Amino acid sequence: MKKQYLKDYTARQIVQRAMSIIPYSVNVMDEHGIIIASGEPSRIHQRHEGAILALKDNRVVEIDSATAITLKGVRPGINLPISFHGQLIGVLGITGEPDEVRAYAELVKMASELVIEHMALIEQKEWDKRYREELIHQLIMREPPAERLHSMVSYLGIDLQQPMVVAIIELRQPDREALRNLMDYFENRARDHLVTFTDFNELIIIKPITMKGGRWDLGQEMKDLQCFKSWASSSGFSRIIVGGHFPGESGLHRSWQTARATQAMVKRQKVKDQYVFYHDYALPALLSDVAESWQVQELSRLWLQLVNHDSKGVLQQTLRAWFEHNCDLSQTAKALHIHVNTLRYRLQRCEDITHIKINDMKSVLWLFIGMELQRDAVDSHNLSAKRPTKVR
Repeated sequence: MKKQYLKDYTARQIVQRAMSIIPYSVNVMDEHGIIIASGEPSRIHQRHEGAILALKDNRVVEIDSATAITLKGVRPGINLPISFHGQLIGVLGITGEPDEVRAYAELVKMASELVIEHMALIEQKEWDKRYREELIHQLIMREPPAERLHSMVSYLGIDLQQPMVVAIIELRQPDREALRNLMDYFENRARDHLVTFTDFNELIIIKPITMKGGRWDLGQEMKDLQCFKSWASSSGFSRIIVGGHFPGESGLHRSWQTARATQAMVKRQKVKDQYVFYHDYALPALLSDVAESWQVQELSRLWLQLVNHDSKGVLQQTLRAWFEHNCDLSQTAKALHIHVNTLRYRLQRCEDITHIKINDMKSVLWLFIGMELQRDAVDSHNLSAKRPTKVR
């Protein structure tokens, strides 16, 4: 099936540019010999006999005044067939006596072919962009991806067998030029990444990751993200949030869900880190989107009981540090700049208030989950500025 390269708007571009250079009227005829753009608008949609001859024999047709009288819809001039990618797509006509316009013919034809090539590249880029945006939508919104994605993936040359994750880049008040530079980076230097805007100041990226020994190479990942930041700095780079890696057909859908959950969590908890990984915040991210319900109230009961008996927030601060240091007494005491015996006393106070044993796994887990669920609540004296426990 032939592709239509010579469209009306492309033909108009050819006429406008050619007539800004030469003092003669220019016509562009389609593959059927119909005038689709002209320096004389009244001739548009007319059938041009000279173009029909040029197309039929694929040759330059010169028509003088005497010959023009014998042909329908024709004036003196030169008609040159236009080919693109080995396909005869139309005819370029310059109105005037052949001896007068012959010197301009090849020059104008060359210029017209450049216009066609330029417009074809723009159109190709637009289709490429649309396909990429549609592919991103299908991959992250569907579980599992639709069958029709296979032809789209093949067209774009994307290898979905390669391990990938979803990342969100947040920007602060980017200007148009900075955004164009950032998109140029992904279009020219990172073609294996799928990128789209969900908002003026947010990009969604589906990016390949490097595996090392069967595990995600986080060292290489940080290098990649820092490279993103260097290109996005002029766009007001704020933060990049990376979802988890999940193999299988629905893996990118899950990665998207974890990236969004982590984004909601870091905004709620006012996390300041510029590089945020779901695997560092898995539990608070999973809990961040839990709706208010009796289950949430019940899971929060032990922590809220502690809060109500801790007006200065000291015990809350102590427990957070204790959890953050994996319940290690010496490390926690060192972090809090207190004696281990002081720490033991505070943990005993927590036991007395909550009526649990601090070394009982089920009870401590209940307390920890309650703390994470209530992390966005305003604590006394705002003592909750520490980073959450990492969950690997």
